Amino acid sequence: MENFSRRSFLERIALLAAGSVVSLPVNAFGLHRKLRVTLVGTGVRGISFWGRRLVEQYPDQLEFVGLSDINPGRLQYAKEYMKVDCPTFVNFKEMLDEAKPDLVIVCTTDSSHHERIIEGLAAGCDVLTEKPLTTDEIKAQAILDAERKYGRNLIVGFNYRWSPYMTKIKELIMNGEIGEITSVDFNWYLNVHHGASYFRRWHGLMNKGGSLWIHKATHHFDLLNWWLDSEPEEVFAYGALEHYGKNGPFRGTSCRSCSYKKECNYYWDITGDSHAMKLYVANETHDGYIRDGCVYREEIDIYDKMSAQIKYANGVIANYSLTTYSPFEGWRIAFNGQKGRIEAWLDIPWMKNDTLDQESLHAAEMQQGNNIDVIHEPVVLYKNWKDYQVIQVASERAGHGGGDRRLHDKLFKQPEAPDPYGHAAGLRDGVMSILIGVAARHSIEQGNPIKIASLTDLKPKVKRG
Repeated sequence: MENFSRRSFLERIALLAAGSVVSLPVNAFGLHRKLRVTLVGTGVRGISFWGRRLVEQYPDQLEFVGLSDINPGRLQYAKEYMKVDCPTFVNFKEMLDEAKPDLVIVCTTDSSHHERIIEGLAAGCDVLTEKPLTTDEIKAQAILDAERKYGRNLIVGFNYRWSPYMTKIKELIMNGEIGEITSVDFNWYLNVHHGASYFRRWHGLMNKGGSLWIHKATHHFDLLNWWLDSEPEEVFAYGALEHYGKNGPFRGTSCRSCSYKKECNYYWDITGDSHAMKLYVANETHDGYIRDGCVYREEIDIYDKMSAQIKYANGVIANYSLTTYSPFEGWRIAFNGQKGRIEAWLDIPWMKNDTLDQESLHAAEMQQGNNIDVIHEPVVLYKNWKDYQVIQVASERAGHGGGDRRLHDKLFKQPEAPDPYGHAAGLRDGVMSILIGVAARHSIEQGNPIKIASLTDLKPKVKRG
């Protein structure tokens, strides 16, 4: 019976990763018992979104049977914060051998995702990884090879797809409301609170996060691929580091120890965040990781302004930009079609007369509580030779626009639910999203457009597959 259950689980998770519609038993993933889950990487994202929230919301569907991290102090705090009673492991392979999980959730630094993913697949487990999949084309190819070799499956946690607002845009495009899409303009703005946070952390180092072309923009590129239902073919990009890092007027090691606290607009008092103090500061001695690092550190080597032109296999041209020190947080997009235009945006202050301060705005988006703050956001539909229509979309502010809980419900509670918009993301989706960022990096370095087909053995499809 156990072998049958395991085989059943693999068949169903494969279909889920592919975005297929399939009828499943009530129990998560078709198992006749709780799903055995392990988590590797106990940073804030791992222990909250992929940790404590799963423990609280899905106690009948899953159980954590192991936690792993290279930092033993952070590992112990994670166990307490998640309120689980399971073994902890500094050695990831030991956890795989002893815990015997069905599913491994990977939340380590981006540059090490591939190692944990491949080891999990090789151990006979299925793997769910936090975005981004990985940081370069060589690691992406290694993951592709491993999934094929070991016959296991990989899911990428793209939560933005699942929000009602993003889904409404997908619905309008799928229904042909503006005809064949020809071009897209997509601008994303990180404010001086959220944007600066990446430069305080390990994300500011190219060899850790692959730049924000990878860590942050993978979300945005996945949305483009999903909305357009096609795959990228060629990328040309520009980028530079002109605001953070060596461009600062002064610098220190950390905000706590800095002598320029009064002069620096980016000063962040981590001592006022008890969670960050317990998770990070209390455990610095184990691995030397400083969570409130200076945004002007000389070692920062990623870009803080980015712009790319992306040509899709179906002929669509997309213009994308990412700003990391905007006075406001938000984004806007416009789709041009043969029969009209769709315009959408979120959190642009002057467009909605929003009084929520910018620091609180990001905190609200990341909030994982059960209280659902329903808001209404407009999508504007223009049709050639007709008046425009403003469509009010019921949405949510918390949990990435409501995408977080919908992704979790599909994975752990309602795997049998129909997925008409193809929200579920598998390995190919993860690879295609990061390859745009990888190509953008190479384009900046070489001054040439980069063909996506030159990066891995995946050849871009006209219709996303």
